Amino acid sequence: MRARMDEKVKDDQCHSHTNHCECQHNSCISVVPIFNHLEEKQMCEIAKVMHTVSYKKGEVIYRAGNDSDSLYIVSKGKVKIYRLSESGKEQLIRILQIGDFTGELALFNECIHEAYAEAMEQVEICKMKRTDLQELLIKYPSISLKLLSEFSNRLGEAEKQTTRFATEKVDTRIALYLAECLEDSKHSSEFVLPMTKKNLASYLGTTPETISRKFYEFEDAGLIKQIAHNRIEILDLEELLLIYGKA
Repeated sequence: MRARMDEKVKDDQCHSHTNHCECQHNSCISVVPIFNHLEEKQMCEIAKVMHTVSYKKGEVIYRAGNDSDSLYIVSKGKVKIYRLSESGKEQLIRILQIGDFTGELALFNECIHEAYAEAMEQVEICKMKRTDLQELLIKYPSISLKLLSEFSNRLGEAEKQTTRFATEKVDTRIALYLAECLEDSKHSSEFVLPMTKKNLASYLGTTPETISRKFYEFEDAGLIKQIAHNRIEILDLEELLLIYGKA
């Protein structure tokens, strides 16, 4: 009788742990491309070495110069990654949304952060230490392949952004950015800008005033329509790119 009771307690503990594990990876690991291809048991293994940290809007998650020793995965909210020039001007690098991650360079060697990460709203981050992830990379090589794919995508985006700064006029950068947002909107003519005009200006290397002025210029030409809450409707993409989409 005692043995059966002990076995039942053990089963209940196992069931409780499984549910906890499923909750952990459903809210974090299962939305990350480098992990969500793994089997249930493997994702549970990853969940055991992660812990969740919450940040309020405006809180800095890490700063340039801080030691970089963890992978950060966004499980709730949005995070902006940016650098500061010597004059203190902010240059937005990218915005992380649910399932995106940062800190990946720490996987290969000890280093410091070269940028800042800041919560744009209430944010929850899943963190994993370098040593834990390195063990997983050895155990599950498919994670390494997914990471390499993500690195390739980010390198391509960085090169594209650098080229635009060097060769394209501001109105061209804005027009091409709107076209990319439309492409990401899954065939809808409307989309919500993924960032404020201030952050968009930082990302495109201009000023918020210029962004606003160009939007009104596009609107007066019948190319776009500005709707409330940063929603944009593209009325004539072909004409927008014909007029403004060239360097």
